[in-house]
Amino acid sequence: MSGAGGGGTGGDGAGGRGRGAGDRSGRPHRGARRSAGATSGPAQRPASVSRARVVAFEVLEAVRESEAYANLLMPARIERARLDEADAALATELGYGTLRMQGFYDAVIALAAGRPVDRIDPPVLDVLRLGVHQLLATRVPTHAAVNESVALVRRVAPGATGFVNAVLRNVSRRERDDWSALVAEEATTDDARLAAVHSHPEWIVRALRSALEREGRGDELVPLLEADNASPRINLVALPGIEASGEADAAAAAPIDRVALGEPDRYSPIGFTAARPLDLVAAHAGRIRVQDEGSQLAALALSRAEPVRAGERWLDLCAGPGGKTAVLAAEALAGGAVLVANEMVPARAELVRRAVAGVPLDVPVEVGDGRELDPARLGADGGFDRILLDAPCTGLGALRRRPEARWRKAPSDVAELTALQGELADAAFRALAPGGILAYVTCSPHTAETHGTLRAALARWGDDAEQLDTAAVVQGLSGHPLDLAGEPTTVQLWPHRHGTDAMFIALVRRRA
Repeated sequence: MSGAGGGGTGGDGAGGRGRGAGDRSGRPHRGARRSAGATSGPAQRPASVSRARVVAFEVLEAVRESEAYANLLMPARIERARLDEADAALATELGYGTLRMQGFYDAVIALAAGRPVDRIDPPVLDVLRLGVHQLLATRVPTHAAVNESVALVRRVAPGATGFVNAVLRNVSRRERDDWSALVAEEATTDDARLAAVHSHPEWIVRALRSALEREGRGDELVPLLEADNASPRINLVALPGIEASGEADAAAAAPIDRVALGEPDRYSPIGFTAARPLDLVAAHAGRIRVQDEGSQLAALALSRAEPVRAGERWLDLCAGPGGKTAVLAAEALAGGAVLVANEMVPARAELVRRAVAGVPLDVPVEVGDGRELDPARLGADGGFDRILLDAPCTGLGALRRRPEARWRKAPSDVAELTALQGELADAAFRALAPGGILAYVTCSPHTAETHGTLRAALARWGDDAEQLDTAAVVQGLSGHPLDLAGEPTTVQLWPHRHGTDAMFIALVRRRA
């Protein structure tokens, strides 16, 4: 670990008059030496760091070092640290908020430190990112944000305390809007400016613009980027049709009243939000689950595309982690259908089994490559009547919920994923019974993964395939009109327009 004077953490420009205390232009004095006051750290240092900040730092570190998923790791670390409700909320905000805005914060840190962030040791950079988030995006007092960051870095890089103190003091001298303007000045193109200020990789900015322009809504790009950076409210699903499922606990088996428990979703007929969502999940034996409203609509678009005939055979082809599978299981139970799930990764298959455990329906969960699907082996000799293909994708539609995902994806991923999507779509279409319906779904608005994959598949399937009016089906699920754009055969949901993840849904029938 480099010390404060080493190339990784300290040195020229770090604690000098950086962009928080430079000349009238606000630009740092290159080559300025750190003052004695900057290296000495704050006058008063807390004896320890709050557990919430430690948890947030540990999550950032795990995401960086081992590519952990923040949304899975954060609850486990909160539980392990036994944080109370207030500290759990703080840790979550610090961790997720820092990951979402990492690109912007790195630009701010580079200006305030007078050096590129790749010359700062990674653990020190994580501490700085947490500190900048507290200074620019929360109501944490300046002295607390700086002092606790210095105390935190003392644990991981004792020689960098003065550097961290100086950089955060520089950052604290300007408001967020001022930093946004200074970061924007550094950009050489409009896409680069939007990417830096709104903390998205530039290629994702271009992809989102392209998707919106396809709908004639290119002017919504900035609201979309802002929605990606907003903390989404936890959304719940009350699995339908299983209110009297025979649980021993009569309270757990009581009918679920979404109005009594919280506020019903605007579009999903089975979704709602509530003040204490996780308490409700724990109290209802798997019949209430955390699930985005857009994911609910994607599953319901298939199950309610037309009336269910008793004995229909359904398949969730790429089922992990099982949220949509649980909705389909409840719908199959209500309609007298049979459901089978398939998942390639054994650990994710186990998540599917847990997800459907609250539905009193036998749902076999097979482990296998969906491209090698054999309907007969899954009990559907004549093919499946309905298949959900929630295809592996870049996940650009869920950036607000998976904050680190934007920094892990690359443009090269798209070509690999679209090839896989096409192969899975072909396998699913072959597995349909005559007259059966395929729901092609992605949690990405990238046009190559949505319209591109679908258009290529339809060309291969020729006259055997018929696109359905997906927009009419999804509109029919809702008590409120959805603001949809584009052709009626597909539906693209958006965080900024609908408050959902950016789910893409297309229904295709195999002609009899």
